[in-house]
Amino acid sequence: MRYLFGTGLFGAITTGVSLLRGTRESPVTWRAVLAWVSWAITFALAVGAVRDTRRFDRGLEVALDSPLAPAQAKRANRDEKQAQKAAAQKRTRRRSS
Repeated sequence: MRYLFGTGLFGAITTGVSLLRGTRESPVTWRAVLAWVSWAITFALAVGAVRDTRRFDRGLEVALDSPLAPAQAKRANRDEKQAQKAAAQKRTRRRSS
């Protein structure tokens, strides 16, 4: 539910509502079509951002072009280092026993 009220998605929905109100009775021109195409792109990007955020929060892989990709790579490197450290400590304990 928290994803639905994110600023990107909320902004895209409210912009779509105002665009609908503004173009309801006006004739279809190239400017109106361009406005709707622009809104569709904005909405698609907002949905993609929500999808990437949800995947990141669940620990799933996000696309490489996502703004969250560097954070995911950093998290993976940190987890790998922790696993290596734990394995080294386990080997050390076996040797000392």
